[in-house]
Amino acid sequence: MLQVTDLSKSFGGVRAVDGVSFQVDAGELLALIGPNGAGKSTCFNLLNGQLPPDGGKVTLDGRDITGRSPRAIWRLGVGRTFQVTATFGSMSVRENVQMVLLSQRRRLLNLWRTAADQYRDEALVLLAQVGMADQAERACTLLAYGDLKRLELAMALASGPRLLLMDEPTGGMAPKERDELMALTAQLTVERGLGVLFTEHSMDVVFRYAHRMLVMARGRVIAHGDPASVRDNPEVQAVYLGTGATFRAHAAVKG
Repeated sequence: MLQVTDLSKSFGGVRAVDGVSFQVDAGELLALIGPNGAGKSTCFNLLNGQLPPDGGKVTLDGRDITGRSPRAIWRLGVGRTFQVTATFGSMSVRENVQMVLLSQRRRLLNLWRTAADQYRDEALVLLAQVGMADQAERACTLLAYGDLKRLELAMALASGPRLLLMDEPTGGMAPKERDELMALTAQLTVERGLGVLFTEHSMDVVFRYAHRMLVMARGRVIAHGDPASVRDNPEVQAVYLGTGATFRAHAAVKG
């Protein structure tokens, strides 16, 4: 679904992303991990058009999307969630999802119908899928942080993405909330045939839910493969967490 080839980006003399290549398949959760400063967020920003690459190529379902605008890439089927939740605090939970549906279908201006009347049922269906139907009429400002993350996922799904980029999806969440959100994401990935690329600092989440892992350090890919092979990689153990013992302790949750 997603093919990334020799992707590169520099800031001054710093090569934040240095010749990165990988792919994401439909129905797959690929974890992109690495220490702070590894280049993960820059890589995400290159994939969804927030930054133009210096070199390399990005294709989605065989279509070249390299360097296109974030809006154009979004319309082609790439959704994204952010480290800090991006919702409209003055609106209700339902209205947040409706806004995405209206935008995706180019219906932001209609002289005959109010926005609140359009795609209401579809918004409620999406909220039900993420376990938020009972809070549809609540203001976003009243939501707990874990519920905001669920709402953001519903908003990302409202655009009908083929590929979903999730930047630290469980950051700031309690362990139970982390598990619930990622279990839901894994379920939707299979049901919808999505490709999911996610960054995550919680190693228990990574090893429990990722089908494959991609490890970056200093802008380059140092390892990729299934969780077992990454867990046993000496360079990953040394570079990512500093000690193999610590890394293996987190990885043990995979069983």
